[in-house]
Amino acid sequence: MKAVILAGGLGTRLGNRTNVIPKPMIRIGSKPVLWHIMKIFSNYGINDFIICLGYKKNVIKDYFLHYESKNNDFTINLENYDIEFHNDHDEKKWKVTLVDTGINTLKGGRLKKIEKYLDDEINIVTYGDGVADININKLIKFHKNKKKMVTITGVHPPARFGEISEEKDIVKSFREKPQTSKGLINGGFIVFKRELFEYLTNDENCDLEIGPLEKLSKKGKVAVYKHEGFWQCMDHERDVKYLNNLWNNNKALWKVWS
Repeated sequence: MKAVILAGGLGTRLGNRTNVIPKPMIRIGSKPVLWHIMKIFSNYGINDFIICLGYKKNVIKDYFLHYESKNNDFTINLENYDIEFHNDHDEKKWKVTLVDTGINTLKGGRLKKIEKYLDDEINIVTYGDGVADININKLIKFHKNKKKMVTITGVHPPARFGEISEEKDIVKSFREKPQTSKGLINGGFIVFKRELFEYLTNDENCDLEIGPLEKLSKKGKVAVYKHEGFWQCMDHERDVKYLNNLWNNNKALWKVWS
């Protein structure tokens, strides 16, 4: 199983921060939020990643291309450019595929563009700005038990997000950004069968929730895994401050790794 991370959006609501770097590279502590998301998956044995790039793609490419030097102290011999790294890290099992999926491409189109990199029948996709203390193993087991094409993770967020209507763990409809929200929203961490690709296109206007998941939910093919624990996305400046405050005070509930 591979984890797909959608990391190509513009992140316009974060203002000046995303003038220089893409939103997934905004840091929580000393690491990008993208790294935190990958650590969540890695904790459950998923170390094969496909990152869908778009806006400022080269920043993310550069981070992984020079991962050792960016995350270690090192000595470099300028005569022959031999490098000795002085630290170690726990990400040596990671395999990271970086794919340019276009600057303006919507989520469904990005996912379709990386179809050829997925060999397994079941995979998981999430957004490059959301962290949670979700148990990935339980999510996958839930998906297999429900025998649906797609399982989304439903969370309880602020009212500014779109809302999911569900009945007995089966999604009935999506409502985009209601004025008040007491239900669930799609928090990412979406498990899906390869069959989903039949409902997606390479068109940059192909979305995921609006269109494909709406159609599938009407056919009863989308389940919702209700995550009652911690979930937070990095959508505004206040979210950046909030997540960093939790991290700096050892209250980062999404830190499921040791």
